[in-house]
Amino acid sequence: MRGGILAFLAGIWLLQQQATLPSPWWWGVPLLLASWGAHQPSWRRLLLLTAAFACGFLWAAALAQWRLNDALAPAWEGREIVVTGTVAEMPRAAGYGTRFLFEVERTATPDAVVPRRLLLTWYAPRRTGAGAPPPALHAAERWRLAVRLKRPHGNANPHGFDYEAWLLERNIRATGYVVQDGENRRLADSSHRPGPLMERLRERVAEHLRASLDGRPDGGILLALTVGEQNAISPVQWQVFSRTGVTHLMSISGLHVTLVAGLFSWTAFFLWRRAPRWSLFIPARRIAVLAGFVAALAYAWLAGFSLPTQRTVWMLGVVAAALWRGKRVSPSRILAAALLAVLVADPWAVLSPGFWLSFGAVGLILGTSAGRIGMASRLWEWGRVQWAITVGLTPLLLALFQQVSLVSPLANAFAIPLVSLAVTPLALLGAVSPWSGPLLLAHQLMTWCMAALETLASVPDAVWQQHAPLPWTVAAATVGAAWLLLPRGFPARWLGAFAMAPMFLVHPPGPKPGELWLTVLDVGQGLAVVARTAHHALLFDAGPRLGEDASAGERAVVPFLRGEGVGALDGLVISHDDIDHFGGASAVLDAVPVGWMASSLPPAHFLHARVAQSWPCRQGLAWSWDGVGFAFLHPDARTLAEKTSDNERGCVLRVESAQGRALIAADIGHGTEERLVARYGEGLAADVLVVPHHGSRFSSTEEFVAAVRPRLAVVSAGYRNRFGHPAAEVARRYQGEGAVFLRTDRDGAVSMRFAAGRLELQPWRSSRVRYWNEPAPVR
Repeated sequence: MRGGILAFLAGIWLLQQQATLPSPWWWGVPLLLASWGAHQPSWRRLLLLTAAFACGFLWAAALAQWRLNDALAPAWEGREIVVTGTVAEMPRAAGYGTRFLFEVERTATPDAVVPRRLLLTWYAPRRTGAGAPPPALHAAERWRLAVRLKRPHGNANPHGFDYEAWLLERNIRATGYVVQDGENRRLADSSHRPGPLMERLRERVAEHLRASLDGRPDGGILLALTVGEQNAISPVQWQVFSRTGVTHLMSISGLHVTLVAGLFSWTAFFLWRRAPRWSLFIPARRIAVLAGFVAALAYAWLAGFSLPTQRTVWMLGVVAAALWRGKRVSPSRILAAALLAVLVADPWAVLSPGFWLSFGAVGLILGTSAGRIGMASRLWEWGRVQWAITVGLTPLLLALFQQVSLVSPLANAFAIPLVSLAVTPLALLGAVSPWSGPLLLAHQLMTWCMAALETLASVPDAVWQQHAPLPWTVAAATVGAAWLLLPRGFPARWLGAFAMAPMFLVHPPGPKPGELWLTVLDVGQGLAVVARTAHHALLFDAGPRLGEDASAGERAVVPFLRGEGVGALDGLVISHDDIDHFGGASAVLDAVPVGWMASSLPPAHFLHARVAQSWPCRQGLAWSWDGVGFAFLHPDARTLAEKTSDNERGCVLRVESAQGRALIAADIGHGTEERLVARYGEGLAADVLVVPHHGSRFSSTEEFVAAVRPRLAVVSAGYRNRFGHPAAEVARRYQGEGAVFLRTDRDGAVSMRFAAGRLELQPWRSSRVRYWNEPAPVR
């Protein structure tokens, strides 16, 4: 059974790595292997494992095809569509408006075919008096809405988050926004379906908690622990939890669900035993099992049924079924059964870091605790479990996040009992109680816990950060960790440390002296370019700000730098004072040391105070790193003296190696292009051009394009952006000069290597194709 479930897992994992889905004709393979195995005793086990592997592969393929069929046609992208449906989850308010999940019941627009589940945003007016604010939305309400939709699309960067896979796992097949002046009206206050009604219950509990806590600083953590509202936790708090390795505790984890199940089970057992007549019909032990499982299921449902809660509910279900039947089941079989249940219900779970971390942690606990001879002290047992989790999950954490908390064992030593045994029960009691005493006590305990965690998080070396380890080093480290954690008595357990060493010591390949590696990141409607030489790195712009608490700096730039092993930036260039170019700089400066900044920002701009050295970029400023030359071609003294637009004052940087030349032109327009052509003429020629102003029709004049004569032109633009970038005539202009024309909204991040006498090109989407993230169609 356990081997077959692991084979089923392997099949599902392999399917999620595919660029295309298999043909339905492959469905006969598992049946053929199973029938053959029944007649071949010597090969039976191998054939049955192969059949389980094929079943996993094809089961995931079937569900994937079913979800992909529920799609928005490209012809309907960006067009106004009127739909009727239900607010399916608790809406989330933010500074830019309200975000909510909408389940479509009917489409009023003729011939429009809309997916069943939509992720919508009802935007607030950009300025006062520009329109009415979004109405107060509530879960389970029925609405008639005018919306504009687009197919699932996310930024595609090395070491970045795959937003399209996240949408697919949640069966969200289109995203969009509500047209403010459209036919929008509430049809009913409540739907009668159980899912939305449960979301309404979650919402009411959340409102009760907010009212009782009255804006207290750590109240968002209690919301996360009761109704799974993780967005209520601030980014600063998440950073503390990440640095101390207690992130798993600040959501509704399996430990919390188990605690609730145990509490209700004990209570039901205690009360049922005091009614002997009832016990004659159903034993108290069975009632206790049933009560515990129902309580776990209800708590998990109240929490939104996240992956950790699913895993725990299925595990408790297996235990409950075994106890109900009076049988004992080994812990490994329970874990395997829970794994199978999660995979059958959600084959995309293998794409989630939480899946591997949660099952890995439980497996390590079972492997460390099971089969031990002798009675060790509880303190010693606790320390051994913490050691096993720290060592065993290190390869996975470095592979997924490129960081491991070094203070995690100490932080978990006090945070686990405090949060699980005190804060969470008190918060749940306060959620169902009319008086606020338990909530206030839970908040006070959480405040003390946060103070201790903040102290640990402030330790300079609290977190180990490094490059993304190579796959073979992760495999070797996993084997090494398993060898280190073998029980006492196994010979040479210390050899496991040598197997783990390559994960830390073997670095990914980097530029050699004289080589230039250039990457235009996919940051949406903005710009971020990383230039690397053998021993130096420079960031040209940092992408846009994406909201009150998010930016391309933290979502795209920092993960890329960390994954590539860039521990510090020698220089940062901010081309000009536009939010889509400097919006991510603060997040980069928070995460990565920066030597100096060159910019055309005004003197009073707040970023100047964030770096040790800051100066304006100006024509003639040049330097050399590792045989690669850098020089600013603009702005010149005349431009700096004039009162002109921020775009025309933007920094233009030329980077030149022995293998080729690149030109990064920021957001300059026709006027600056004319000056550059007049000043440099053929000296503007470059192999790679980061196209000015995202491909706007007010840039890239024929004279400029002819002077640069790029072999490769790269546009950084957002998918279906409201400006229409890049303009079709601009694309034709570059292609007419013989340039390969790439755009980040279609090709993802574009990596270029000037090495070995040639230019190597690697668009991220085409180098890592998955069946769910097709390239965006060209408008």
